[in-house]
Amino acid sequence: MKCPECGCEESKVIDSRPTENKVRRRRECIKCATRFTTYEIIEEIPLMIIKKDHTIEPFDREKLVDKLCRATVKRPVSLETIENVVEEIAAGLKNSLQREVTSDKIGELALLKLKEIDDVAYIRFASVYREFDDVDSFVKIISELKNDKNA
Repeated sequence: MKCPECGCEESKVIDSRPTENKVRRRRECIKCATRFTTYEIIEEIPLMIIKKDHTIEPFDREKLVDKLCRATVKRPVSLETIENVVEEIAAGLKNSLQREVTSDKIGELALLKLKEIDDVAYIRFASVYREFDDVDSFVKIISELKNDKNA
């Protein structure tokens, strides 16, 4: 940071306080001892989702929560559990440093989490996500689920 008084590029931070989406820093110039305040803005790059129809839209946590809530209707799965699942998925995607992710990837991550939580919710979500159109699709996923549980 350049000192507004003398232009020196060396300063020390005296105080640092987080505010809403900013960090306020009180600085002191090493050369002339002038004190000044700077603000650092936290810039978040939004995670973009590439949908099946190739349109791109920002990741919406609430949409995923809604889809998982639908899959867990009348199941012993709390809203807190669903929120935690969505948070884990969102954190994993942000930590992957990818800025664009396919909706298929999010669907697969949600399926993996549901498989650990509730079998019925897993099958419900899979039937919509994988677009089951016949009974054989259900039989196949149920038998896979049984094999996984027995293994």
